[in-house]
Amino acid sequence: MSPYVSSPDPGLSGTVYSTDAVSAHRRRAYWREALSRTFGAVDMAVSDEVGRGTIRTSLLGPVQAVTVEGDPMRGLRTRRLIAGSDNDDYVVVKLLSRGVARVEQDTREAQVRPGQLFVYDMARPVRLTFPEPFRTKSLVLPRQVLGLSESELRRLTASPLDSETVLGGLLSPFLSRLVDTADTYPHRTADSVARNVVDLLRTLADERLGGADADTPSAARVSLLRIRAYIDRRLADPDLTPQTIARAHHVSVRYLHKLFQLEDMTVSRWIQQRRLERCRRDLARREAAHVTVAAVAHRWGFASASHFSRVFRAAYGVSPAEWRDSALREPRPAPSPPGRPAAATVSLTPPHMR
Repeated sequence: MSPYVSSPDPGLSGTVYSTDAVSAHRRRAYWREALSRTFGAVDMAVSDEVGRGTIRTSLLGPVQAVTVEGDPMRGLRTRRLIAGSDNDDYVVVKLLSRGVARVEQDTREAQVRPGQLFVYDMARPVRLTFPEPFRTKSLVLPRQVLGLSESELRRLTASPLDSETVLGGLLSPFLSRLVDTADTYPHRTADSVARNVVDLLRTLADERLGGADADTPSAARVSLLRIRAYIDRRLADPDLTPQTIARAHHVSVRYLHKLFQLEDMTVSRWIQQRRLERCRRDLARREAAHVTVAAVAHRWGFASASHFSRVFRAAYGVSPAEWRDSALREPRPAPSPPGRPAAATVSLTPPHMR
């Protein structure tokens, strides 16, 4: 079963597998199957008396975010299991949040401590051992998304990524928070967030492989991420221009435009798109219905209300007022935590065994 087919209902934000409601005599089999469904075919060695185990999965664009909490166990993915499965084109980036772990792949063995990230490739045999209760947070992503060659990936597996570097120290808490909130993002936002985290993972990989310097594509991606964050913080400033952005980052305007070629978009177009997204969101908020369209436009850096109306219609096919009327007429959803639909709790046990 592909790790990307985790929820029986595409309208739900994710899936929860839990041993809490499973009787003791069925708990071991349930937990073994839940782990294999989430991470692919794996021979699981778990205690005869599994005390507890919970898996939460959510999709984030092309990436699956997974949290696992459980009792001691050992997992082994063999060549036989790989040959019989259809999900060997995935790479797992795993953060150990609690407990200790040992990972073995590609002739390497490493001890992992809380706060460390490590990578393993589902296309080759791997062994994971958790000798005590643990919690992990993982991203499961197609290998082509990560953009590493086979030889580069083999140099990274079963070797903790250094959390003591500036980038490693940034990525560990970011990945943890990202997995926790993966089911709260709208679809378009999820794709953008996934793209950003993959960029960071690539850059950390290049740093580990010794390939990141000022002229590498990875260094350019880091600069682009930093500049995009700068733009988002200053969207309300009507004087935000390529010139002021380049000056703030000590680069030329020409180099700034070169960076944004990675987005297949000009700097000015990027700023306008981000401003339109913020305006569109604010116009749909019921609590802001008393704010005029012109005020919303000015709030997000548009100096001219008429210009804002023209570019809004060009982008979305309706005027700002028409969009607001349409959004405010839609019925409110049933009460639930904002952005967090109820997850599905899945029973893996055949009916005759329940």
